[in-house]
Amino acid sequence: MPVHPICHRTIHATFTNAQLARIGDDPEVLLQDPAIAKFVEWVASKPPDFHAPTRRSG
Repeated sequence: MPVHPICHRTIHATFTNAQLARIGDDPEVLLQDPAIAKFVEWVASKPPDFHAPTRRSG
């Protein structure tokens, strides 16, 4: 599934590859994570070409 680069980086900064393998390709499962939900709420108001540094959670 195509994912914007900033979203892709945020997903990988939040979850390990093993966690993502268990989650699969269901975006609703990702949105249940508070950090991802907060990020999506924040990035929704940004232009499509928006880029910013990504920090690892934890």
